[in-house]
Amino acid sequence: MSQALLWAAGGTGFTFLMTTLGAALVFFFRKTVNLNFQRVFLGFAAGVMIAASVWSLLIPAIEEAEAAGKVGWIPAAGGFLLGVGFLLLLDSLMPHLHAGADRPEGLSTSCRRTTLLVLAVTLHNIPEGMAVGLSFALAAQHGDAAGYTAALTLALGIGIQNFPEGAAVSLPLRQEGLSAGRAFLRGSLSGIVEPVFGILMVLLSGFLAPFMPWLLSFAAGAMLYVVVEELVPEAHLGEHSHMGTLSVMAGFLLMMILDVALG
Repeated sequence: MSQALLWAAGGTGFTFLMTTLGAALVFFFRKTVNLNFQRVFLGFAAGVMIAASVWSLLIPAIEEAEAAGKVGWIPAAGGFLLGVGFLLLLDSLMPHLHAGADRPEGLSTSCRRTTLLVLAVTLHNIPEGMAVGLSFALAAQHGDAAGYTAALTLALGIGIQNFPEGAAVSLPLRQEGLSAGRAFLRGSLSGIVEPVFGILMVLLSGFLAPFMPWLLSFAAGAMLYVVVEELVPEAHLGEHSHMGTLSVMAGFLLMMILDVALG
């Protein structure tokens, strides 16, 4: 357990660092950001999350269930639906505001627009932290090097997509009128939930080991909800969205290669 905790802390610490580095792009752009940059950032993040959900979460969930003598698709489908439902519930309750939107979603609140913008991306990062933590917990249960390699690959992929995601937080905050320093700080802190939820999953994995296939597919469903509900639509704003489409393809291709080559 202690080894898994250290690995999960390191893996999610890396993803948090990449969010911070992405948020630092706010120091290199003016207040007005080219829409194509945002399309590329969000599309790439969406592609990585789609591939990670399939190769790093759903397929291992099916294999884990079948190894235990169960029907593989049942926990994969059930956990997936629970993950979608969980994010749908959070989306309905947690006050947040998407970049470019006029009105916030979730319960009514007196929070400022800048706070609601941060909360929107913080919502995205919860399933990502869960996914990395669960992957390291699964590796610790099996105790093999291949499992840790697969978990590290997932952390690497999510870290790579967190770089543009960090920029996608800080740059709109700058446009809202925050100073570059404050926009950077809030963009960076939007990723702090990843280490929190990653470590939490490892701590709970000892009690939830029989439900690991459900938990893995739960994280996959939550991640794909974020992709379909928010990242892909925002990557295709405007009449000509080839840039966003190609970015999704590039992100998917990179994560697939990483998972198959290193996993």
